[in-house]
Amino acid sequence: MRLTVFGSLALDTTRTPFRTEEGIMGGAATYAALTSSMFVETEILGVIGSDFPEQYLDLLRSKVGTAGLVMKSGKKTFRYDSSFNYDLSHRTSNKTELNVIAEYEPSVPKQLKDSHYVYLANNDPLQNIKMLKQFTNPKLVVCDTIEFWIQTNPDAVKKMIGMVHGVVINDQEARMLCNMPNLIKCAKKILSWGPEFVIIKKGEHGSVLVRPDMIFIAPAYPLEEIVDPTGAGDSFAGGFMGHLASVDSTDVKAFRTAVVYGNVMGSFTVEDFGLTRLLNIGNEEITKRFRLYQTLTQL
Repeated sequence: MRLTVFGSLALDTTRTPFRTEEGIMGGAATYAALTSSMFVETEILGVIGSDFPEQYLDLLRSKVGTAGLVMKSGKKTFRYDSSFNYDLSHRTSNKTELNVIAEYEPSVPKQLKDSHYVYLANNDPLQNIKMLKQFTNPKLVVCDTIEFWIQTNPDAVKKMIGMVHGVVINDQEARMLCNMPNLIKCAKKILSWGPEFVIIKKGEHGSVLVRPDMIFIAPAYPLEEIVDPTGAGDSFAGGFMGHLASVDSTDVKAFRTAVVYGNVMGSFTVEDFGLTRLLNIGNEEITKRFRLYQTLTQL
């Protein structure tokens, strides 16, 4: 089974009260694809500029399929500059430079059009819609979005949501999109637009899966030290989608297990800056943390 991930690849500048890193590899598709590749064969679709460092490209090629990765010569890669507050719970967007993303025309390689599992990571919702229409008959399509697209093109975000099976979104973005404070009501409003399920990520408070037939609440894995929350939500999505694709199932048990794997993978990501921690774990460590999570949450 294969998972295909489409979305942003970026060069990030991340600022915390304790440390700043500039020009590090990031992007929603990058985090999601590298995470899911630990569970299942993964292909990444997206666009980068000629300023994307060769060592970053080599790293991607060693982990995921890149047949659908396009490089635009003479153009700059998408760049995102953000700052976290003292307790690392809230992020402020300082600068968003779309660069190559702004003029990208989505295209799915012929050999990937039959992908059964598709994740549309944070990206221009209009591009996500164009990309989605090129897949033949996906079994499960899930999308994400962020504050930038909700503010600049909310109608396109809602249209995209109406075309997918599931939505992964954080609590702040859910409230912004639905214009209401209660997260369960937000989830039900999003469900009314067409998807079959909604997952609301709540950072250090875990995540909530809402389907018409159930609500499943999964607490975050307890950590003593958090270094950089960047990419945690995308890693959640990678773990969630990666597990579902690996077992090729969308039943209730698979969904619950996938949410837990999502929380576990997000917990690894925040333990170091950027992708550092994520790139230094193996299946044994993932399984160990998953089993400990089960022990911690078992009644």
